[in-house]
Amino acid sequence: MTSSKITVLVFYIACLMGSSCKQADRQPVLSFANYKHFIDSFNANDNELYPQFITNEKSRDFLSKNIPLFDCPDSMFLRTYYFRWWTYRKHIKKTPEGFVISEFLPAVPWAGKYNTINCAAALHIYEGSWLHDQQFVNDYENFWLKGGGSIRAYSFPVANAMLRQAEVTNNTALAVASLPALVENYTAWEKEKLDSNGLFWQVDGNDGMEVSIGGSGSIDNAGYRATINSYMYGDAKAIADIAILSGQPELAARFTEKASLIKQHLQNKLWDDTAAFFKVLPKDKNATLCSARELHGYTPWFFNLPDTSFSRAWKFLMDPTYFFAPYGPTTAEQRHPDFTIAYEGHECQWNGPSWPMATSITLTALANFLNNNSQENISKADYFKLLGIYANSHQLKRSDGKTVPWIDENLNPYTGDWISRTRLKTWNNGTWSKEKGGMERGKDYNHSSFCDLVISGLVGLRPALGDRLVVNPLIPGNSWGYFCLDNIAYHGKLLTILYDKTGGRYKRGKGFHVFINGKKAASAPTIQKIELTIN
Repeated sequence: MTSSKITVLVFYIACLMGSSCKQADRQPVLSFANYKHFIDSFNANDNELYPQFITNEKSRDFLSKNIPLFDCPDSMFLRTYYFRWWTYRKHIKKTPEGFVISEFLPAVPWAGKYNTINCAAALHIYEGSWLHDQQFVNDYENFWLKGGGSIRAYSFPVANAMLRQAEVTNNTALAVASLPALVENYTAWEKEKLDSNGLFWQVDGNDGMEVSIGGSGSIDNAGYRATINSYMYGDAKAIADIAILSGQPELAARFTEKASLIKQHLQNKLWDDTAAFFKVLPKDKNATLCSARELHGYTPWFFNLPDTSFSRAWKFLMDPTYFFAPYGPTTAEQRHPDFTIAYEGHECQWNGPSWPMATSITLTALANFLNNNSQENISKADYFKLLGIYANSHQLKRSDGKTVPWIDENLNPYTGDWISRTRLKTWNNGTWSKEKGGMERGKDYNHSSFCDLVISGLVGLRPALGDRLVVNPLIPGNSWGYFCLDNIAYHGKLLTILYDKTGGRYKRGKGFHVFINGKKAASAPTIQKIELTIN
């Protein structure tokens, strides 16, 4: 759908902190009481092996005070939404240096201080930015930037993530205060990984993507990858934006130029025009682009990097001969001879299995693409379908025959089996290996996002600084008769976004509505893009 074809409703809100907008006047549409049974069920079915700051006992109270509430007619979307918030709070860990967010609950030998790993830290920040209490995310960002953790152990677009948090909260103070540290971190990346050809290089395992086809084809698994170059583009753009906020136009111009050069080199050197896809260029001398399309080739759209002419890449995502599969997109195209679903060798392989991290990045990229491009290669119905598949993959059939909500490491894309768990539970003399992370290493694995995909993608609240609010749901018009996202902390206000076909479910009238602090701010008869002024 082109932007010109979208019926855009523009509403200007006379809501400048006047008495009519006080939160005290707000009547919530949804009540946590109607969803607490999910939390009670998760707790009842949980073997709480590694409790941290917010235990299961405290989970209901914490979640009732901190998360946006979601309602829809699809039970799997609903259960997974609350399940992912329930697992996220498990990873909030109190340390002498403030709160951090963990990736694994058990201590794993390859983690850093306080069992932290920065591989998915950007997704931790994206997801946590929607919590009402931002101390957890603020502390976590300070932990990485003030030397608490190894910030360049894995590829990590920290500046982009911090700016995204500021776009949700409209509080730029921490990002501005962190600008010198962000520049220092970026400069260190340049010294370590920027090559004379203008591209950053990375080892696939340090992208969190070990045993990949693109990595396996080069010496030491090192290559010029769309991942690290997109991350550095995103960070350069974010640093430029933060420099403008801090009144440093010369610094902004310098990083805008860096971003422009990365974009130019990535599009010129990592794009295979015949394959119509971004690929890995091995770091070896005289190397050519990898023969395989790999799912991380969609990463540039996570940062809105590619020009429109590269849109052809999206035609492969829903094709079952390339990436589409019943339990999530595969990490490599299925038609490639090295595509593998293995129950031998390394337990974490990125040469075929579906990975929630890769799915999260791809769906965020797809939401950006659908919001910002005019094209016919993929649609919001496809986003809706893929997110539904992702939600449905969050389950495990236990040995007692009961199926429970679950998030773990890598998935068999055809059966839904959690591959690493299947292998690790009998790894050492028929049981878990301490060297591999111990019992239930991947249980409640925090290496991906889901709630942010619902909020900013499916429901379509597009975070941005300033006073422009854009809501653009990626829900096909006839899919749901109702949905509601309520209690959304955004720019210091509480938002509600709902659609009620008949008006009978929420008693707020028929159609699509946006409320700010309980006051109706915009309406439309159908689900559609709405733009308004929030301040």
